[in-house]
Amino acid sequence: MAEGRKTTDCYCTDAGGNRVELGQMMCLSVDGRSFTAQCQMSLNVPMWREVQQGCLSSDLTPTTGETPS
Repeated sequence: MAEGRKTTDCYCTDAGGNRVELGQMMCLSVDGRSFTAQCQMSLNVPMWREVQQGCLSSDLTPTTGETPS
């Protein structure tokens, strides 16, 4: 890189305007459907690209340690 040149950080943003780094994935909901998307570059512009239908969920039913009778 030549001296004095400025570099520009490329990143995506989430729905709240928070920075999401290139390569990170998250669940997006658009027009009533949810999908897993990855922050990628396309023609020198950061964008969200669908990589999987649906989203993985961490919503697990908590267990109490009791066994059903």
